Amino acid sequence: MQSAKLFFITGVSSGFGPGAGRRGRSAPDIGWSERYETRADRAQFEALSPGQCFGRVLDVTDFAAIPPLVDAVEREIGAVDVLVNNAGYGHEGIMEESPLQELVAQFQRQRIGAVAMIKAFVPWFRARRAGHILNITSMGGFITLPGISYYCGSKFALQGISRNP
Repeated sequence: MQSAKLFFITGVSSGFGPGAGRRGRSAPDIGWSERYETRADRAQFEALSPGQCFGRVLDVTDFAAIPPLVDAVEREIGAVDVLVNNAGYGHEGIMEESPLQELVAQFQRQRIGAVAMIKAFVPWFRARRAGHILNITSMGGFITLPGISYYCGSKFALQGISRNP
């Protein structure tokens, strides 16, 4: 019999998050550790699969907050088996009209935030000699598309980091 796996998934305030919760409910051997913006979001997510979905509020661009949160999850919930870096969003707009601050925000969340999460989990994974890292990118990490150059650039960067840890 396969033992339970605990996933820590960033960026599940919408889209992927509720799907992860429903999956947790249908597969009782899977635990989930999630990220939410507010306590209400957290409670709503945890209600999808009580006892299997565990919400934690985290902004992946708050780099100082990541290691203590990861340490708390490892100690209070259990050994995380899989880190899924899913946090991100897409800025739409042509480059010449898009503010540089938007480029910085894209890279902080989708590339630097993912690296900060990896750096917080790797010591735990190494100590156990077990653990997996899954970085979610998109087709925007392989090809550029009109109107989303900042998004594609951040996903290209995450692809490069994923291939050369």
